[in-house]
Amino acid sequence: MSSRTKIRLGCLGIFILAILAALLDFPQLPGGRALPASLVKPYRLGLDLQGGVQLIYTADISKVPAGEASGALEGVRDVIERRVNIFGVSEAVVQTARSGQEWRVIVELPGVTDVAAAIDLIDETPRLEFKEVGSATATPAAEDETVKSRATAGLTAAIKPGADFAALAREQSDDGSAEQGGDLGWVQLGVFVPEFEDVCFRTGKVNAVYPTLVRSQFGYHIIKVLERRDSGDQLEAHCSHILYQTAPSSSGTPWVNTELGGAHLQRSTVTFDPQTGEPQVSLQFNSEGGKLFAEITRKNLGRPVGIFLDGVEISSPVVRDVISSGSAVISGNFTIAEAKQLKERLNAGALPVPITIISQQAVGATLGQVAVTKSLNAGAFGLLLVIVYLVLVYRWPGVLASLSLVLYGLLLLALFKFIPVTMTLAGIAGFVLSLGMAVDANILTFERLKEELRAGNALEKAIAIGYSRAWPSIRDSNASTLLTSLILMWFSTSIVKGFAITLALGIFVNIFTAMVVSHVLLQLFQPRRNPRRFFWLYGVNTRSLPHA
Repeated sequence: MSSRTKIRLGCLGIFILAILAALLDFPQLPGGRALPASLVKPYRLGLDLQGGVQLIYTADISKVPAGEASGALEGVRDVIERRVNIFGVSEAVVQTARSGQEWRVIVELPGVTDVAAAIDLIDETPRLEFKEVGSATATPAAEDETVKSRATAGLTAAIKPGADFAALAREQSDDGSAEQGGDLGWVQLGVFVPEFEDVCFRTGKVNAVYPTLVRSQFGYHIIKVLERRDSGDQLEAHCSHILYQTAPSSSGTPWVNTELGGAHLQRSTVTFDPQTGEPQVSLQFNSEGGKLFAEITRKNLGRPVGIFLDGVEISSPVVRDVISSGSAVISGNFTIAEAKQLKERLNAGALPVPITIISQQAVGATLGQVAVTKSLNAGAFGLLLVIVYLVLVYRWPGVLASLSLVLYGLLLLALFKFIPVTMTLAGIAGFVLSLGMAVDANILTFERLKEELRAGNALEKAIAIGYSRAWPSIRDSNASTLLTSLILMWFSTSIVKGFAITLALGIFVNIFTAMVVSHVLLQLFQPRRNPRRFFWLYGVNTRSLPHA
């Protein structure tokens, strides 16, 4: 493939990229038509543009152990984020910051009109709850009758002489024991619900199917007692069952509250499984909580126990053993980050950090719209001045650079939608500033290009040398600006972060449009016959050229 063909293909790719960016920026097509709604993404506007409220809280960490303040504040931030999302503020910004000796929580709620309701929601104490699978009494009557009819038919088949109980269990059982033919193995008295144990350990005949359906909170059981043994200390039984569930599985369970809650949890920490090394979350209850948890695990052996924070399910581990030590472990293929987040959520529910509002600032939507209009007008005017300067000073390269500058604006606006970036007044300022900075790379290359032409180099060679020699300066200047942007993103508040993010994105797009787009356009649109006659289009006086 010739170099000329490569240049043309590059130009075609730039043209397609420009069309796609323009469609994302301006989805309204000619003739009043618009792109499909699934392809249209609105700009995410910040508090100062959309209107809303900013709340600043001070956090009382006097009772938090030394060195754990940051983790405690992260837990509070996580709780507030989930609460304002429930409130309907999906673009909320919640962050923590230290001001002197105080820790502060800054909450920005764009679009909120009912400020008092938002404050009440945030001020509510985090609520941690432990729940178990809901009872069958919550099942609608029509569904219950359907399940009971299935169970009755199953019982009729199971008590027939020579019936294969294991095969029936695999075909009809609604729980996880179906793969073992309903075989529950040897179990101790005190593990199952009372209705089940009454048959399995006392009234049911050994090696026979109990002739009546057994109703429990989970549904209807068909029970077959295989063996029993009494060790003196503990009665054990080997049973099989077929369960027809009247409550859905754990993913859709109507959870029922237990008496165990956040008041009983002392601490949760991230630990690691000594055998597998996988991260897990360890729970430590107080004495009353330990007794309640032991009772819950006894009743729900083999079943999930739901852990809820502010009414939202954050984990539902399956109980593997009866736990009476007052401590427990939640495992579930967590990453370290997931285990840490779960720990912070549990600690936020058990030991909330008190927060007190110290500042409340409201921004009207009308004021925000005026700010958007003025900012966009400033950006458009600035872009026009830059284009006029480029054309007057650099002539034909300035025209091509103006085209790349338009593409720069289209790409950057498209990125703001695609990522998405929350647009604030500071962010728009960063965008307008980046427009001016986008010219720097073009100016450096065009000045190098003029120097090479004055030195007597051919146009094509002068373009190549100009870009290669200008690159180190462009790279270093943009790297220093990018480093400053990263520092602002890391250490500043949300308003300054918006400026830093838009500026950093502008740097990357600037390098692409200046070093790739402008370069390709200059290579493609250059005079092929007697190019020295057209050097004046590149800002070079042909009379001053050597060997003219």
